[in-house]
Amino acid sequence: METLELDNLLTNAAITMHSAEQRKESRGAHAREDFTQRDDKEWMKHTLGYFDSHTASKDKVRIDYRPVHMQPLDSEMEHVPPKARVY
Repeated sequence: METLELDNLLTNAAITMHSAEQRKESRGAHAREDFTQRDDKEWMKHTLGYFDSHTASKDKVRIDYRPVHMQPLDSEMEHVPPKARVY
């Protein structure tokens, strides 16, 4: 069981590391010293990560993106516009 859990943790760590490196901005808990500001124009999108352990390729992590739905799916929820988190 521990081996399966470790495999899952290593897979998720690799995907997280690769997606964080590609995201050239700071947003929420994702903070970078070289890109200190959030960039909604370029990075208002969801990051999708894929890990293929069955390929012979050295690059097992593939990063892709999908758009953010900016409006609620029904009228029961008001639209909440995005804004920077400040503490």
